[in-house]
Amino acid sequence: MTDPIDTWHHLVKDRNLKALDTLLAPDAVFHSPVVHTPQAGRAVTKAYLAAALQVLGNESFRYVRDVRQGRDAVLEFELELDGVHVNGVDMIRWNEQGEITDFKVMLRPLKAVNLIHQKMAAMLQARSANG
Repeated sequence: MTDPIDTWHHLVKDRNLKALDTLLAPDAVFHSPVVHTPQAGRAVTKAYLAAALQVLGNESFRYVRDVRQGRDAVLEFELELDGVHVNGVDMIRWNEQGEITDFKVMLRPLKAVNLIHQKMAAMLQARSANG
């Protein structure tokens, strides 16, 4: 089995959104820092992650910590977006097949959360309008 976190790191580096099709479990759940309820299913999880990669994936984005235990990982990241320092963590769990089953994003500070909320909402609305 390929390590799903190594796959995730390559996917982020290469912006390879197609890789999400095999990396995400059919019943994957996404926990957004700005949406109250978990978002269930591969398609919606992929939509959120693809939008996040576009919003957050600028040249300043970098993972600064990678902690793994069993089938869980916590990846801390930093970036600068519109002059705002963003610090966050991706909390990822995967199944025995190496498919991501749970992906939770947490952000700080509040100014960053508000900025990401605004940009992600615009990105997701544009995606749904374009099919």
